[in-house]
Amino acid sequence: MAERTLRGTRMVSFSMETTENVVPSDRQITAYMCEDGHRTELPFSVEAEIPSTWECRCGKLGKLVDGPEPELKPTKPARTHWDMLLERRSIPELEELLEERLDLLRASRGEKPRKRSA
Repeated sequence: MAERTLRGTRMVSFSMETTENVVPSDRQITAYMCEDGHRTELPFSVEAEIPSTWECRCGKLGKLVDGPEPELKPTKPARTHWDMLLERRSIPELEELLEERLDLLRASRGEKPRKRSA
């Protein structure tokens, strides 16, 4: 009997709230343009802070039409594996490690180790 108590109310898809005494906020239409020429118009509240960029439908960044230029955030250069390696080892240390590994490789092949120059 408990499974029949909510029958017919459509609680998931239907709201019991009404729009009486609801005053929508004033709106302004803002336009964004991407580098491909796509124009996107969006309504914002007049009280809202308008973003200087908006993602376009093509995936690129659209800039606010007749708005200030967006502030570019400074980006760090990408750290490569070589950069991180040089933070831990010096070039002479790396050369020494390379020679050791080459000697081990030559030994596993049955070759004679090369003489190192001092």
